[in-house]
Amino acid sequence: MKHQKTGNIKAMFRKPPPDDPLEVFTSWLVEAEAGEPRDATAMTLATVGEDGMPAARMVLLKGVDARGFVFYTNLESRKGRQLLAHPKAALLFHWKSMNRQIRLEGEVESVTEAEADAYFASRPRDSRIGAWASAQSRPLAGRFELEKKVAEYALKYAVGEVPRPPYWSGFRLKPRQIEFWQDGTFRLHDRLVYYRDGDSWRTERLYP
Repeated sequence: MKHQKTGNIKAMFRKPPPDDPLEVFTSWLVEAEAGEPRDATAMTLATVGEDGMPAARMVLLKGVDARGFVFYTNLESRKGRQLLAHPKAALLFHWKSMNRQIRLEGEVESVTEAEADAYFASRPRDSRIGAWASAQSRPLAGRFELEKKVAEYALKYAVGEVPRPPYWSGFRLKPRQIEFWQDGTFRLHDRLVYYRDGDSWRTERLYP
C-alpha cells in the first residue's frame, strides 16, 4: 500500500503541479493521517530568539486554510514571546514512515479573539485547566508545584465553563514559501517549491 502511495506521489512530481499548494498539502496530510503511526499534525516550529539565534520545538497544527497554518500556545512562553517580538517563523512536517516532508516559511500573525475562544472551548476540560496552571517555559521548583496549581484551578473552575486565559492564544503562519520533498532512490529526491507571487503562486523544482 505504501509503495503504491509513493508511486502516485512520484507521478505527481513528473507532471505540472496544481496552482494552489494547499491542494497538495491537503492531499498529503490526509494520507499521513491515515498512514502515519503517530500524530500527523505534529510539526517543528522554528522561531527567532531574543538573541537572534534560532529556536525550534514541536507543536500541533490546529487549522489550515487559504489564510495560513494555525497553532496555539501560551503567549508568555518562550515561543510566544519570540513570535510576538519577531513575527516570522518556519514549519516542518516530517512523515518518516511515508518518506515525505513539507517545509514552510513566512510571516506570523495572531489569530482573532473569536478563533482563540472557539478552539480553547473545544479542548478537553483538563487541558483547559492545565493552560491556567502552567507558567509555560518558566522555572519550576518541582512537579508538586505544578500539581498544586492544577488542583487550585480545578477547584476554582469546578463549576461552569473554564474561560480562556488572557495569555493563551494562537498564531497563523502565512507562508510565502512551501517546499514538498519526496524521498528518491539513491538520494535523488524530488523537491517542488511554491513561492508566493502576489495573489498567486509560482513553482520551481530543485536539485536534491
